[in-house]
Amino acid sequence: MGPRFEEIEAELAALGELREKPAGTIRITATDYAADTILWPKLAKFLRDYPDIKVEITIDYGLIDIVAQRFDAGVRAGEQVAKDMIAVRIGPDIRMAVVGAPSYFRKRSEPKKPQDLIGHNCINLRLPTHGGLYAWEFEKGDRELKVRVEGQLVFNGTFQMLNAALSGFGLAYVPEDLVQPHLAKGRLKRVLEDWCPPYSGYHLYYPSRRQPSAMTVLDIASASLAFCCSDRPE
Repeated sequence: MGPRFEEIEAELAALGELREKPAGTIRITATDYAADTILWPKLAKFLRDYPDIKVEITIDYGLIDIVAQRFDAGVRAGEQVAKDMIAVRIGPDIRMAVVGAPSYFRKRSEPKKPQDLIGHNCINLRLPTHGGLYAWEFEKGDRELKVRVEGQLVFNGTFQMLNAALSGFGLAYVPEDLVQPHLAKGRLKRVLEDWCPPYSGYHLYYPSRRQPSAMTVLDIASASLAFCCSDRPE
């Protein structure tokens, strides 16, 4: 009977380990760009190691209150995270780019300073929380400018703005790494590069007060995503 008791003890220990494995659902809100280029590549690695964790991702540009909307976590640039949140960096610094297709510039001169955008057909992004259009942000030395641009098209997603720019419908203000392949192949031309410095990259953030089950899952998730970030050059 001795060996049998050992087998039973081993099986009970295995069951105990299973119960200790993190399980549950995490609801995360993020922009489409952050979800596709930063969050998902890291989640894909993380979820394979934790099959009992489920993730729901909601695409949103509204900078919503994640507590009020009952999200467990959000993904935002570091500058946008509220001070009372726990934040873990999951991406490198970000730099924006103002781009247009060669066909667009055949009919218009290139802007040399942000104020020149007033005379251009710019592709706007609508922010649902405030109901207004996003003001393009620029910085050079000690100067910081926000320019409210005008144009024929308004979208609420990054990839739609990029596609419109590729089709020659105007200038778009989009993340630099998203347009690099198009710049390299001459499908887009960049302007105002010296007015677009890098800024703090994306962070996974969540409130300090959480349900115990959510706390365990989020702590494991944030640690894993931060580890994935550490192997990417900044």
